[in-house]
Amino acid sequence: MIAGILLSAAVTVVDGDTLRIGGERVRLLGIDAPEIHGCRPGRACVPGDGQASKRSLQAMMGEKISVQRVGQDRYGRTLAQVYIGGRNVACEQIRRGHAQYVAKWDDGGLLARDCR
Repeated sequence: MIAGILLSAAVTVVDGDTLRIGGERVRLLGIDAPEIHGCRPGRACVPGDGQASKRSLQAMMGEKISVQRVGQDRYGRTLAQVYIGGRNVACEQIRRGHAQYVAKWDDGGLLARDCR
């Protein structure tokens, strides 16, 4: 795990739980957000407005962010805790009702400890 790295690379919000930082796709640890284009048949998806979730995450983006990388998911995205102004953005997405906590995706309960 790399802790406390401040980045000034271009940040793009992909959806309510994924960012692109420079060329790196970063999946927020321990949450699931509604799908932007709706839930595909046969999948269990988080209910809600995917566009609103994306806008919520976009509204949090600041000039510099801190990323704590914890691994990779099965799609090759970096799994990480992301902070802006000392706030964990995944915790903020949960508090705002734009994502749900998923314990099985929370590596060692890192997010649960941050969101107390």
